[in-house]
Amino acid sequence: MQVVQEQLAVAADPAEVGRARRWVRGRLLDLGADPTAGYAETLVLLVSELVTNAVVHAGSPAVLRLVWPRGEGPVRVEVADASGTAPRPRHACPGATSGRGLELVDLLAARWGWCPQGGGKLVWCEVERTDPADGAAAWTDLADGAAPRGTGALTA
Repeated sequence: MQVVQEQLAVAADPAEVGRARRWVRGRLLDLGADPTAGYAETLVLLVSELVTNAVVHAGSPAVLRLVWPRGEGPVRVEVADASGTAPRPRHACPGATSGRGLELVDLLAARWGWCPQGGGKLVWCEVERTDPADGAAAWTDLADGAAPRGTGALTA
């Protein structure tokens, strides 16, 4: 199977998160994707969360990679940073404005995980290129306090 791989160097600056979102939207357009499709919007949100984690929690430059299979198959997002610390979910208070990133990743990605890479780590997620009918139900479940649906990788 042929894949297109593109990557973006991300500085250790929270302002880079917006640049990463714009970059992935541009790549989606270049690849012929509908940027308003549900999976495309989900992909942009997941990029935002993973890049935020890298620049805020790892505090180091990162590399964002988009892996797009030609034909069918999930789109993969990878973010490599220089921190060897495993990603760990935070348990945000109901009124907190941060601390839910990995919960969102677990809820929205078809799969996600991480592995050590060099002296740092690589965090990845995959999004199916479909608009599942139950996508809205997943958001409702989270808003109602239900446990996120996903891989269960929150314990990783």
